[in-house]
Amino acid sequence: MRIKTIAAALLLAASITSGPAQAQAGNASLDMPREPLTAADLEGLRAELRASRKQIMAQNLTLSPDEATRFWPVYDQFQADLSKIKDDQYALLAEYVNTFGSYNDPGATDFITRWVDLDVRTAALRARYVPIVGGALPGVKAATFFQIERRVSMLIDQRIASLLPVLQFQSQVAR
Repeated sequence: MRIKTIAAALLLAASITSGPAQAQAGNASLDMPREPLTAADLEGLRAELRASRKQIMAQNLTLSPDEATRFWPVYDQFQADLSKIKDDQYALLAEYVNTFGSYNDPGATDFITRWVDLDVRTAALRARYVPIVGGALPGVKAATFFQIERRVSMLIDQRIASLLPVLQFQSQVAR
């Protein structure tokens, strides 16, 4: 299992490194993406990430046949519920991409408020599923599911962040 975990992490890390670096060596400033992100870029990224999530989970969560029978329907429902939040996240990202370069202070405040709300909704969803997953799997495996799910989510968030220019520098990115 350790080898599978490392392989999955390397696969995701390799895909993450295709985005621009976040910090310059010896400099605390952030690099800006070379080209503005488009809505098509976001949709391609989303399709790629959806396809890899379940595969990573299956490779890293060892289940007996009985556990698998109970768990995978719960996983699919969790992903369906998470997808509703992610729909809103990708809509917000598409708006960000389309509005980048013309944000004012109230617009920026509205953007970040909605972004934080998505984080809160995601955390609430995970909390709601703790007893549900716990009903399908023993405690250690249920906790392992949430660890894997959270790690994959953090890698995805990092990849997305690496593709988005920082709002303060919107005048520095050519449209």
